[in-house]
Amino acid sequence: MAESNRRGEDAAAEHVDDVFDDAVDDDAQDDDETVSGGHGTATKARKVTDGKDARAIKSADKAEKVGFFGRIGRFVREVVAELRKVIWPTRNELLTYTAVVIVFLAAVMTYVGVLDLGLAKGVLFVFGDPK
Repeated sequence: MAESNRRGEDAAAEHVDDVFDDAVDDDAQDDDETVSGGHGTATKARKVTDGKDARAIKSADKAEKVGFFGRIGRFVREVVAELRKVIWPTRNELLTYTAVVIVFLAAVMTYVGVLDLGLAKGVLFVFGDPK
């Protein structure tokens, strides 16, 4: 399972298939619209309906009301589906990214510590040492 989520030829092939499927869907939507106009300008004209389709869609939405646990189940299924799309880093990439983060944090902590020490010494110099 972990091997299938790593970068490589399989991930690239899936991406190409997804892009191709999206392009096919876009072409199908364009077939529903007509292009009219002249003299170098094009405008899209949408189909005119009598509104009965909209009422049918609204009544179908009312019939699909899902209970509380059904919504939770759908949420979990959508989360799992999104996690399957994630490109997980390899072990080498993970170690590299972790090292970069630790080095960056050490540098920032050092900078803030030196700045804090310098400001503390400056305040004691200006306002006097109570000892």
